Amino acid sequence: MPAKIPIVLDCDPGHDDALAITLALARPELDVLAITTVAGNAPLAATTRNTLRVLTLLGRTDVPVAAGAPAPLLRPAYAAVHVHGTSGLDGADLPEPAAEPRAEHAIELIRTVIEAAPGRVTLVPTGPLTNIALLIRTYPRLLERIERICLMGGSIGEGNVTASAEFNIWADPEAAAIVFDAGRPLTMIGLDVTHQAIVTSADAARMAALGTRTGLVFADLLEFFGRFHRERYGWDGSPIHDAVAVAHVAIPGLVQVETCRVDIETASELSRGRTVADRAGLSGRPANAEVGLGIDRGRFVDLLVEAVARFP
Repeated sequence: MPAKIPIVLDCDPGHDDALAITLALARPELDVLAITTVAGNAPLAATTRNTLRVLTLLGRTDVPVAAGAPAPLLRPAYAAVHVHGTSGLDGADLPEPAAEPRAEHAIELIRTVIEAAPGRVTLVPTGPLTNIALLIRTYPRLLERIERICLMGGSIGEGNVTASAEFNIWADPEAAAIVFDAGRPLTMIGLDVTHQAIVTSADAARMAALGTRTGLVFADLLEFFGRFHRERYGWDGSPIHDAVAVAHVAIPGLVQVETCRVDIETASELSRGRTVADRAGLSGRPANAEVGLGIDRGRFVDLLVEAVARFP
């Protein structure tokens, strides 16, 4: 059996982050070394608490957790409470945390696990990129120990927080610019692909039908998350953005990608956080990212249901 891929998941739970955590812990291809948190879908205290609540639900409080940046590098924090609710994870009866976060800052936990790992580690950020940018700037020597960065964020053709930008990149565009320019292999799992990765009400019913506490909790979370998407887009269900990044690391070929140059807009407020994907090579600048374009939605949904079924 091939060796497991060691990963660090950096997240801001968030309904889709909760499923990303579940998928990462369920997949036999992955070894989750640590989970770190950042402010994004909710303030940092809430995203950290939500991570611990999800791990408690899954019976995986052995996974080390550390809180990171409470705000972007240069800009004020903004929480997406209109999407995820005031807790960041509204809609279900999640347990109280049965573990505490580590005392050290997220970037210190990431540094520790990268240095202790026998080989290179893959980073999977699914929130604003503040922690990853801080890691790169604070410990540039660790770059050679990072196998790749597979992030959820950005978009070629649409925004979701503004007409130009996806939330995670918009929230901290300066951090995103640092990460995209870091020189490590990078995959951008953006809205172009995640808006195809919709879990419908019928798919949520499959989780409820498992009859487990975990299945019922995720069915309830998806019902809450789906309300926003029904009202805004008219969709029967929700795109599970963050789990796509995890799935792409675990299952090569699930997501169709194209290599190109991606730059981050940091100067214009009108297009703040725009991920400018130069697919035609017009700038003459070297490619720095794989960009997700398509996904096998049915297989992706099956992966999520299988992941939820692994837990009581």
